[in-house]
Amino acid sequence: MKVLCIGGANIDRKIQSINHLTYKTSNPAKSSMSCGGVARNIAENLGRLGLESALLGYVGDDPDGKWLRKTTEKFVDISLLDALPGKATGSYTAVLDEEGEMAIALADMAIYDHMEEDIIEKKWPLNRPRMVLLDTNFPVEIIERVIQHCRNEKIPICIATVSVSKTKKLPRSLEGVTWLVANEKEAESLSRIEIKTEGDFFKAAVEILKRGVKKVVITRGDKGLIYFTKDSEAGALVAPEVPVMDVTGAGDSLIAGIIYGDLKGLNTEDSCKVGLCCSYLTIRSKETVNPELNNQNLTNAFQRYFCRGTPAKGI
Repeated sequence: MKVLCIGGANIDRKIQSINHLTYKTSNPAKSSMSCGGVARNIAENLGRLGLESALLGYVGDDPDGKWLRKTTEKFVDISLLDALPGKATGSYTAVLDEEGEMAIALADMAIYDHMEEDIIEKKWPLNRPRMVLLDTNFPVEIIERVIQHCRNEKIPICIATVSVSKTKKLPRSLEGVTWLVANEKEAESLSRIEIKTEGDFFKAAVEILKRGVKKVVITRGDKGLIYFTKDSEAGALVAPEVPVMDVTGAGDSLIAGIIYGDLKGLNTEDSCKVGLCCSYLTIRSKETVNPELNNQNLTNAFQRYFCRGTPAKGI
């Protein structure tokens, strides 16, 4: 196993306003449903890129859970994805404006409150993963135990912060964490720095590094991202103009691309470039995970946006 993804596996529902979104009244809209969950989405993205991925998590023993398992197993090992009797599969509902940008999102993740505290002892795979991806959907105790286990076993771990409220689940010490990927608001919460200027992104990253993380990535929406590492690697990658159909899932594919690049031996900057390419492919699709994501399309995107015709080594 190359990547063990631990965390959310739920149903994504998207409702997009047809016209300008007006609050406190009814808006004509169109809706869709797909598999979701940050850890699940990242696992599928990795699978589509040809990496072995497994998903450790929970769904309900209900129609949504059965459909999610059947769809996910095409690209991911779901032997560690349990169905809990009498519980509803988690759900995430995103309300998008007429341009496909998120206006608000609602998450029902109550199923994760019923997790067993000894999940690591009971479900950790025998085959040592090359990297662990952990999102923050699980309870505080589980998150801390996963981080501690990876630190003790010297397994690289990447943390997906998921949301501002869920960043508070992370322990103060993040020693042993290899990558942490957050958006602007999540980075503010983690660093306790209000980001107003370009320099503030790097100041926030420095504060997160002080908590023990080796590599911090802060996304900037349609402006790209910044990265900063404990070895003083730092940079900003500017996003090219890409047609946007739907931004849902862009952050998940970004993280999958970063992990993919890292496991392929790329440096921090190039790993982030791979991540951005994955996110560009995602926002051009209406699906949370673009069904056209594969090695060839990733290589083409990398060459188009970052290589100026030079083949991307290692991808």
